[in-house]
Amino acid sequence: MTTLIGTPKTPTAHKKQPRPARTRRPAGIGKWRRRIPLLPALIFTVAVTQLPFVATLVISTFQWNILKPEEQRFTGLSNYAFVFTDERLRSAVLNTIVLTASVVLLSVVVGLGLALLLDRRFAGRGLARTLLIAPFLVMPVASALLWKHAVYNPDYGLLNGTLNAVYRFFGADNGPTVDWVSSFPMPAVVISLVWQWTPFMMLILLAGLQAQPGDVLEAAKVDGASAMATFRHITLPHLRQYIELGVLLGTIYVVQTFDAVYTITQGGPGSETTNLPYEIYLTMFRKYEYGEAAAAGVVVVLGSIVIATFALRTIASLFREEASR
Repeated sequence: MTTLIGTPKTPTAHKKQPRPARTRRPAGIGKWRRRIPLLPALIFTVAVTQLPFVATLVISTFQWNILKPEEQRFTGLSNYAFVFTDERLRSAVLNTIVLTASVVLLSVVVGLGLALLLDRRFAGRGLARTLLIAPFLVMPVASALLWKHAVYNPDYGLLNGTLNAVYRFFGADNGPTVDWVSSFPMPAVVISLVWQWTPFMMLILLAGLQAQPGDVLEAAKVDGASAMATFRHITLPHLRQYIELGVLLGTIYVVQTFDAVYTITQGGPGSETTNLPYEIYLTMFRKYEYGEAAAAGVVVVLGSIVIATFALRTIASLFREEASR
């Protein structure tokens, strides 16, 4: 009996069903869908920041004195010409440069020294960091009042009290009573601001010190490099961008200082400590020249934007450097 063996059927390839054609949405719609949740924050930011600035720009083109409403008129750019030619404003610009440069440079130098100290291991380092950061957490007005009354006061201030104690220690009568604010107005404001801004610089530079590659420092130590040589040729070049960042951010903030000047010296004696923000305050609320004050404010904002642009570039370069590691 023969068995018929049929030839095996070759399996037919399973045909894929064609997928229904998907309708492509325009790329712009997808982008806007992702941006819609951010619109409330964007609208709020524009309403709070940009609309007042636009209003300031408009006011800066008018001669507007609240005591002389009948003389209000459009003057174009004449207020800006006044800003750059007025003697009081030129003096305020010079005082602003001196105050900002002094505070920023001293804060960087002192902050670098404290950062180098806190980068080392020692008992109580956490407590020391907390205490050194504390001045930056004090409100600017409270800080200015503290220095004016607790430190500079000629009758019960800490400075005169210390001088009297030193004189009595050496067997002499009480020392001379010095009115520090009247005798040294600009140093009085500078020192109070350095005390407040040094922790800010210290934190930035401490972050830079802790970002140093340990193998490079170890190799320098093995090669017999001294601590000073290591700091000069390795640490300081590494900290250059962090120092630039601290200087730029500190300049943006310190150039807008109003609290310390108003609280400690009120721009005096004379106009020795009157900086641009305080001069704008005087123009607005003492002379009631709204147009001139608005023009001076626009000039300050534009200068701050220029400085902020350099700060953002420095921050971007730091991020690129960290990403390349």
